[in-house]
Amino acid sequence: MRIEDYALIGDMQSAALVGRDGSIDWLCLPRFDSPACFAALLGEERNGHWWIGPAGPGRRLSTRRRYRENTLVLETEWDTEGGTVRVTDFMPPRHANPDLVRVVECLSGSVEMGTLIRIRFDYGRIVPWVRRDNGLLQAIGGPDSVWLHSPVPLQGGDYAHKGNFRVSAGDRLAFVFTWHPSHSPKPPSIDPLEELDETEAIWREWISQCTPRTEERWREAVDRSLITLKALTYSPTGGIVAAPTTSLPEDIGGVRNWDYRYCWLRDATMTLDALLGAGYVEEARDWREWLLRAIAGRPQDLQIMYGVAGERRLPEMELPWLEGYEDSRPVRLGNAAVDQLQLDVYGEVMNCLYLARASGLTSISRTWAIQRSLMEFLESHWDEPDEGLWEVRGPRRHFVHSKVMAWVAADRVIRQVERFGQSGPVERWSDLRGRIHAEIMEKGYDAERNTFTQSYGSQELDASLLLIPQTGFLPPDDPRVTGTIDAIERELMSDGFVLRYPIAHQNTVDGLTGGEGAFLACSFWLAEARAMAGRRKEAVEMFEKLLSLRNDVGLLAEEYDPRYGRLVGNFPQAFSHVPLIHTAHTLSRPGSTPRHTALL
Repeated sequence: MRIEDYALIGDMQSAALVGRDGSIDWLCLPRFDSPACFAALLGEERNGHWWIGPAGPGRRLSTRRRYRENTLVLETEWDTEGGTVRVTDFMPPRHANPDLVRVVECLSGSVEMGTLIRIRFDYGRIVPWVRRDNGLLQAIGGPDSVWLHSPVPLQGGDYAHKGNFRVSAGDRLAFVFTWHPSHSPKPPSIDPLEELDETEAIWREWISQCTPRTEERWREAVDRSLITLKALTYSPTGGIVAAPTTSLPEDIGGVRNWDYRYCWLRDATMTLDALLGAGYVEEARDWREWLLRAIAGRPQDLQIMYGVAGERRLPEMELPWLEGYEDSRPVRLGNAAVDQLQLDVYGEVMNCLYLARASGLTSISRTWAIQRSLMEFLESHWDEPDEGLWEVRGPRRHFVHSKVMAWVAADRVIRQVERFGQSGPVERWSDLRGRIHAEIMEKGYDAERNTFTQSYGSQELDASLLLIPQTGFLPPDDPRVTGTIDAIERELMSDGFVLRYPIAHQNTVDGLTGGEGAFLACSFWLAEARAMAGRRKEAVEMFEKLLSLRNDVGLLAEEYDPRYGRLVGNFPQAFSHVPLIHTAHTLSRPGSTPRHTALL
């Protein structure tokens, strides 16, 4: 299926992707970054999946699906010649073990249904040993074990289990899939219908705490994005993953396939800013605690990403037994970018911690101590080339965005001293801030074309330059800012959407082959930059165009490929939903001033 044919369910520790056809094709347990037990998304059905849907000779007349209002409970309905049936999929907030529940309910008539499950551990590589125990199925393979409670008989064959059954109006049958470590005792059973009510209540209670800051016409899109971001939060630690998937391609059939099931400091700080803007201070507190644990140690050891519990070693490897989504190879596990130098993350961290404090989060002493330590490192390294925001795998460069964010780091610690009474060498930091600003204006700005450039001395543009007015580096109506917006609109757009940077020639900065789609976050950045520059009508038009790219349940991938009219990249992507929220908030504020700018 297309990437947009999937929907997300999860328990804030892991997540599954459910297709429009009723097949769960991706599920990692017990964590977001654990090996998948359903991996058909990146291979074939033999790599693991679980289908439930109408079967038999009767034709399917239509399919529709939705989330129950303000929840992560998914409903898929099929109209058939015999009647209408609904499957409700959800993962209850976790108790002792992760559970996945699928409830089949006949709404009218009588419908023949089928189910087929192939359990595979270690990303489809391990075919487990399966046995029956008092009506349940248990699958065991290495460290993993799952129990399946099925209300209908299942027959084994061809390393799968399947069954056909008929439901009539009013029938309601619940399937429960439970994971646990294979060395542990059999987990206790849950009441699936009670868990359904409890899961709905938990999600509705959480979204009810949102502080409305958005025009009513965009409220549904913002609420769905907030729920998605919450679903990508690993509740035991507060870490936030970039996406729940790995290796969904940025270019169908190409090599731009990466593992996003980790916590990027950049993505997480932007996510926290969006959550703070909606009033979720508790999430900011949890993330700050995760951050302090993850980065504890020498400032020179700061990484751009960590595991959900703060793990530092995320070695990249390939999984050759998986064919890749639509033959997009290789399928990758881990991410080698963990070892890159990306100076912009220092600015992202400092900015987020400043905004958290300005939003009312109580200060703790070790936070400032770590910030000062990070600044000492940045003072000595800000003028080095790096791999930059986009994690290029080509030579390091002096990326303008990285330098701007180094300026942001200095600016925010100065503001914390001035506003909150923290102690620090303000004169030294002020001098640093001034030197960085002056160098960017000298080396990162092309006066002839009236635009900032991707890196010092280059002619290329970069969508990250659209963030300059949001950081406070220059006012949004500064001619150099508006000139950069104009240049990006001329040179860095494809069918009305923004590319990250030019990739049409062999000397592309990222060192990779092939193309990619339009990066959705960049397009939201352009909409927000237009709004800040006083071009509200154009900003709203672009924002509405981007909202139309969401799938039928309101989710966005990393990119949109105008060549195919499809979403591409890992899904759903926090880095797409965050600027959706930011742009909606900016467009809803008087004067189109972003919240984070107003707090400076």
